[in-house]
Amino acid sequence: MGKRKTRKAARENKQSSQARHERDCKICHNAKREEIERAWTSWGDTTEIAKQYSLTRDSIYRHAHALGLFKKRGRNIRAALEQIIEKAAGVEVTAASVVSAVQAYAKINAQGQWVERFERVDMREIFDRMTRDELDSYARTGKLPSWAPELVSATRFDSNEEDSDG
Repeated sequence: MGKRKTRKAARENKQSSQARHERDCKICHNAKREEIERAWTSWGDTTEIAKQYSLTRDSIYRHAHALGLFKKRGRNIRAALEQIIEKAAGVEVTAASVVSAVQAYAKINAQGQWVERFERVDMREIFDRMTRDELDSYARTGKLPSWAPELVSATRFDSNEEDSDG
């Protein structure tokens, strides 16, 4: 029974805390609440959002904590990377930082999860298709026949997410 009372008390405390937040929060009562939340969860600059809507940074963070917006913002990491990539032409950045942002962007799926993609090449399949002369040439030079890259590029990509083709 003690655990049940503790859970009930915690739930009631959370509800009263939520009610207090909603009663006192300037963002909850702001006519542009959805716009503010969208800007923040899309990785907008918190200081700029605060200035634009006559708020404080603290009020934005309190609101985000109270409503669990950090999870939504975290899932939207692609938006932050999009901003970096988009601004690459207008600011002084290194090629390496842009390439890194593009690589990271390509590895994050729509749910904000990091997805490692890799390609698997079965060399036995290539060797089975090679003629005796091509095998001899490969043994001497280490170079695959000119048709082999086509086979490699036709190999399906493996990843831990499902195919988008359906």
